[in-house]
Amino acid sequence: MHCPVCGHDCITDARKLLKNLPGRFAPCPDCMGLVYDKRLPPPDISPGEPCPSCGKRFIDEVFADIYRVMVEEGDLAETEPLAGAGTPLIHPGFAMRTAPYLPAGSLILLSRAVGERSAARIIAEVPEVRGVVRAGAGTPGIADLDAEPATHTLLAGCDVRADIFPTRAGPVVVYKQQSTLHVEFPRDHNEKILTLEREIGRRRPRTFVDACSGAGTLGLVAARAGIPHVIENDAWYAAAFWTACNIQVNREFLDIEEVTIRRSYSDLADHPVARDPVLVATAAGAQEVEVYQGDLRVFDATILPGVDLTALDLFGKEDAGKIDQISAAWRARVGGDIFIP
Repeated sequence: MHCPVCGHDCITDARKLLKNLPGRFAPCPDCMGLVYDKRLPPPDISPGEPCPSCGKRFIDEVFADIYRVMVEEGDLAETEPLAGAGTPLIHPGFAMRTAPYLPAGSLILLSRAVGERSAARIIAEVPEVRGVVRAGAGTPGIADLDAEPATHTLLAGCDVRADIFPTRAGPVVVYKQQSTLHVEFPRDHNEKILTLEREIGRRRPRTFVDACSGAGTLGLVAARAGIPHVIENDAWYAAAFWTACNIQVNREFLDIEEVTIRRSYSDLADHPVARDPVLVATAAGAQEVEVYQGDLRVFDATILPGVDLTALDLFGKEDAGKIDQISAAWRARVGGDIFIP
């Protein structure tokens, strides 16, 4: 699938991605890797080279290589810990029980310290790194439609990666652009997914809405569980686009025949925060899926008829008064049951 960030084919259908997953981050018999203390600078030795047999390299040695570049470019002092280089975002991400050996193009670096010169060199000199992202002050996306959206900054390479989330019906694959959407680390037990599955079991909905979809995880879980009609919405352009993309990526697991993407990435990026709902994508078959970009406060039963169950996964869930107000308004306009994941 064409990538809107780099133009290459870095978006793979879910079944193909999962087929290639076993062994992707496992060492071959010839691999050798040194474990470094992340609280200390790496030792004054040259980082190991990729394995000549399989081309993989242990993650600590990859990070030592990244650290070396950042020290040489003045982003880090030699006395800073290895962890100061940033956060590794593995592609694809899933619940791992051991530290990975990385093949080429399998890591995105998220760092508050990295500069443009370092980013360019890391992409050129560290083959395992596919993208370098400088972290901004906030979580990417919109916590308030009246506030300025937050993003990170892609400095070099491509920051599109996938996470794999287990569900009772089987895994779902969720792609996202990491500079524009928040990080989700897959775990063996995801409380949001477990909560949704419990609600589906209790209420047996025919039409489910994820009103703040992010990259579309909960809607995909609902569709994977066999809900006949799933609606996903987010006011943030990147969330709406990647939700639509992920319906296409996971289509073989769903009872749909065709996915129609109605708005391009560039079209949505021209209007990054939407108030009036825009239909971004549809999927038709025995199941139906719709993806919108819009302010959830604008939706009503005319736009969304027959809604049985809605997930309101809002930023700022600690503000109980705000959540109660939004929930009451949604219930009055749209109807159906509501739960907070």
